[in-house]
Amino acid sequence: MRSNNSGCLTAFVSSFSRIMLLFAWIARPAMMDATFSTFIIPCLGFLFLPFTTLMYVFLVQGIGTIQGLDWLWLGLAVVLDFATIAGAGAANRDRIPSGYPGSTQQR
Repeated sequence: MRSNNSGCLTAFVSSFSRIMLLFAWIARPAMMDATFSTFIIPCLGFLFLPFTTLMYVFLVQGIGTIQGLDWLWLGLAVVLDFATIAGAGAANRDRIPSGYPGSTQQR
C-alpha cells in the first residue's frame, strides 16, 4: 500500500479555489456585493462550487451579465469543480472499510 506523505502541499492545492474566493471576498467586498444580492449564495458557492463562484464573480464584473464566450469559461469552471469532487472521491475510495457499499476491498 502506498503512503501519502505530501502534507501541507496537498491541503493547499485542494483548497486553492476556496482560499482565492475568500481572498477576493476580503480584498474586494464591493465586488462581491455587486455580484450577489444576498449573503447565502456566495456561502453555498464557497462550500460546494468554489471555482464556479469565483469565475462567476470575475465574469459578471463590468458588464453585469454573462454573455457570449463567458458561458464557456463558466462551463469550464463547473467541469473543474466536478473534477475536483470526483478526484477526491477516487483518491479516498480505499479508505472505506470493507463490507460497506462501495468498498473495493475484499473481506
